[in-house]
Amino acid sequence: MSKPLIGVTTYLDQARWGVWDMRAALLPAPYPRLVQESGGIAVMLPPDAPEAAAAVVARLDGLVIAGGADVEPVRYGAEPDSRSGPPARERDGWELALIDAAIASGTPLLGICRGMQLLNVARGGTLIQHLDGHVEAVGVIGRHAVKPVPGSRYASLVPELTEVPTYHHQAVDRLGAGLAVSAHAEDGTVEAVELADPAWALGVQWHPEMGEDLRVMRGLVEAAGARRG
Repeated sequence: MSKPLIGVTTYLDQARWGVWDMRAALLPAPYPRLVQESGGIAVMLPPDAPEAAAAVVARLDGLVIAGGADVEPVRYGAEPDSRSGPPARERDGWELALIDAAIASGTPLLGICRGMQLLNVARGGTLIQHLDGHVEAVGVIGRHAVKPVPGSRYASLVPELTEVPTYHHQAVDRLGAGLAVSAHAEDGTVEAVELADPAWALGVQWHPEMGEDLRVMRGLVEAAGARRG
């Protein structure tokens, strides 16, 4: 049986490499590494027209919404806080459409950091635009403990209190429709959310690609393989 095909969304930013300095679709290498080490094949999904999302998702076995820029506050009916980052409107529109298509088709979905926040927004939820002290230093990954909610899908993957790699300054505020909280930080911050069965949709606030624990990504890949049959 061939390995599940897992789409991973990308940044769209100015970048420099070799003699070039231009806009580029970017994906940090730890994302495909994590997919590959978990038994999947990773393909990059640069921003595209939202109306193409359903056709793209139909060709995938699973979907990862990667981390990145803050979700534009207008997407959840809020005025921008002065500490919110610049918007990534192309990504927002594209990734919201991908999330909707994945949920509608039953395609297994994993949201990472921004991806979890966007999953919440896609379901009508809101975000806290700034949490003091949640980014230790610019460009430096921190670590903190995450406690699973007993009986959740996340707890079935990672049943114990676990230290995770983290880098974020925003978080889930009002929970979106159909979502349940499946993990918390020690200060009460929502660290994971999921849709109820039979859908396989999980969002985590931390960055599993920056660590060595494969269990969350392996859960997605296994769900993608099972759905493929």
